[in-house]
Amino acid sequence: MIDRSKKLPAFFYESALGNRPVRELVLGLTLEDRKLVGRDIQKVEFGWPLGMPYCRNLGNGLWEVRSDLTDGKVGRVIFCVARERMVLLHGFVKKTQKTPPQDLRLALKRMKEVLRDDE
Repeated sequence: MIDRSKKLPAFFYESALGNRPVRELVLGLTLEDRKLVGRDIQKVEFGWPLGMPYCRNLGNGLWEVRSDLTDGKVGRVIFCVARERMVLLHGFVKKTQKTPPQDLRLALKRMKEVLRDDE
């Protein structure tokens, strides 16, 4: 029998002001790119734990969902796992090979907020 349950349901990080930056990023993409990112997040939700090429451990409790977008673009959604949930912290379209340090710092800051709120 095939297990069709989500092993790690995804939730958007929400700031104190009610902003959901990853949701806003995804909604700003083309329809085709939104579908690609959504499908890749869904692969992690149903297949967790999942490794390359779909998901990569960034260290310090951060993970990334890796998406190949249209026109050769590359998208990333950084998440953490909190209370058996996938919390989508930060997303961006890559412009360089390496994940920019400011993107990692922002995701780490948001993860600390999420974990602090769970206490």
